[in-house]
Amino acid sequence: MTQIPYRDLRVRDPALKAELLAAVDQVLSHGRLLLGPEHDTLEATLAAQCGRRFGVGVGSGSDALFLGLRALGIGPGDEVITTALSWIATANAIVMTGATPVFVDVRDDFNLDPDRVEAAITPRTRALLPVHYTGQMCAMAPLLDQCARHGLSLVEDAAQAFGAQWQGHVAGSLGRIACFSMNPMKILGAYGEAGMILTDEPALRDKLHCLRYNGTVNKEDCHIPSLNGRLDTLQAAMLLVNLRHLPERIRERRRIAALYDAELAGVVATPPVGAEQFHTYYSYTIVHERRDALKAFLLEHGVETKIQHPIPLPHHTAYRHRFAAEIPVAARLASQLLCLPNQEGLQDDEIAYICRLVRQFVAG
Repeated sequence: MTQIPYRDLRVRDPALKAELLAAVDQVLSHGRLLLGPEHDTLEATLAAQCGRRFGVGVGSGSDALFLGLRALGIGPGDEVITTALSWIATANAIVMTGATPVFVDVRDDFNLDPDRVEAAITPRTRALLPVHYTGQMCAMAPLLDQCARHGLSLVEDAAQAFGAQWQGHVAGSLGRIACFSMNPMKILGAYGEAGMILTDEPALRDKLHCLRYNGTVNKEDCHIPSLNGRLDTLQAAMLLVNLRHLPERIRERRRIAALYDAELAGVVATPPVGAEQFHTYYSYTIVHERRDALKAFLLEHGVETKIQHPIPLPHHTAYRHRFAAEIPVAARLASQLLCLPNQEGLQDDEIAYICRLVRQFVAG
């Protein structure tokens, strides 16, 4: 029987493996395992690619969100508006600062509904934290306008959207702070955990340097109690290798998405992609009311899929009794979303097989 994994994290390309091993060997030879030259190069390169002045490498996307919010001075008594549909790290970062998350519903493209954001703003609101979901950026014009009118900081959670664009603006280019995850599942992924924060403000960069290493200045005197959230040089070196291959990977993800779009049009719902959007397809996500049965049917026929974030943020056990939210669209989507295999290297006949199975299931 055909076996198609959702993601295969093995490095199967001999040439790529050789590049990665050479990068690791270089780090092991110079011995600067933390904050080494490859780390500094990665910070500068990612900042430049997103049109930003500064990059600050951190240990994970979760670190990026938490430290980014702390650098902005967000804490107890503050509110941060964010989406109801994301990985739990988005909410945890807000709560761990002592601030209150305000969960807002999404539109059918899975991203924040700007009208609901406007209604959620209060005198305690300090920041908006939109998540660019599945590789498509939020419609940023209304969010930028809301930040300007209400004096709010914009923090981009671009964990799923490296390389995505909205009206020519790259994900990570618009917030006071932008946060990236580069764990192995991401389109720009490390071989372990890794994260990056981008900003244009020297004061924020300096504070982030302090916060990412236990709140110390000159690695000695602690000024602000914090955690150890540094990005190691080995991951940075391998990320630089993967960054060289990123354009071709994005092209392949978009090619696969176009094939799915053509084969599944009128069969299942996929999120609308506006003309102003350049989607990078961290995941190719369909919507079906019998999602769980479809997932089981595909697995029975050798196709592994993924349910991405099946619990809306305010419905998690940690939060459901603390932060009430009316989120009918997010709740519906969380029960209906299904991610199909879309990793580069997926063959056309495998895509055709998956689509044939989906059509067969929907037809009953």
